[in-house]
Amino acid sequence: MTDSPTVPALQLTGLVKQFGTVTAVAGIDLTVPAGSFYGLVGPNGAGKTTTLSMATGLLKPDAGSAHVHGVDVWGDPMTAKRMIGNLADGIRLFDRLTGEQLVTYTGMMFGLPREEIGQRVSDLLDLMDLRAAAGSIVADYSAGMTKKIALACALIHAPRLLVLDEPFESVDPVSAANIEDVLRGYTASGGSVIVSSHSMDLVQRMCDHVAVIAAGRVLAAGTVDEVRAGDSLQNRFVSLVGGRHQSEGPQWLRQS
Repeated sequence: MTDSPTVPALQLTGLVKQFGTVTAVAGIDLTVPAGSFYGLVGPNGAGKTTTLSMATGLLKPDAGSAHVHGVDVWGDPMTAKRMIGNLADGIRLFDRLTGEQLVTYTGMMFGLPREEIGQRVSDLLDLMDLRAAAGSIVADYSAGMTKKIALACALIHAPRLLVLDEPFESVDPVSAANIEDVLRGYTASGGSVIVSSHSMDLVQRMCDHVAVIAAGRVLAAGTVDEVRAGDSLQNRFVSLVGGRHQSEGPQWLRQS
């Protein structure tokens, strides 16, 4: 491993994943520069979650490689995963624990000193506005609260790379604004973020790099300005991906 600034925070090379006869990811190459806020956008079924799962060691690729700060995710998974904070879509939490217990347990799993864990957990509960729910079991949380406690778990060990799959889905606007501030401070201090999102406004507002993927392939990647090519990111996305139907809908649906 090296700390050279020229080494990407995340390097994906030729990633391939098939499920039976379906090719979910068809040879993705992607470079996330260190210190960047990188957006990954694509339609439903594009392969975003599968790609991020392979990048973080949750799903073994059929071909290709993933490196985090120069460390092979599948060749040296223990070292690589210590550098990753992962908010994965659809991963079950230990939801019979309280929120405070869950974040504490996650810190213990990462080997944090016991004297540090308590303060970090307290800071994260305040950050996510979950102080009042800290003693309630996670199974009783709303969808937005569950997303926030999962993000707290991803942050507890101060990772070098945050991989966030739809982090703002179901999160209320105030909490989302607080989280955005934290992520901006995180990247400003040298951390790197890759975020999967359906919100073009979020990506255009927060990200400095973006990749558009569809059918398991990268259609465009680079800085946000390079990818949007003088247009809005929304329009550029639609033109790359296709599938928009210019229609007022069927006659029976119209009210006049």
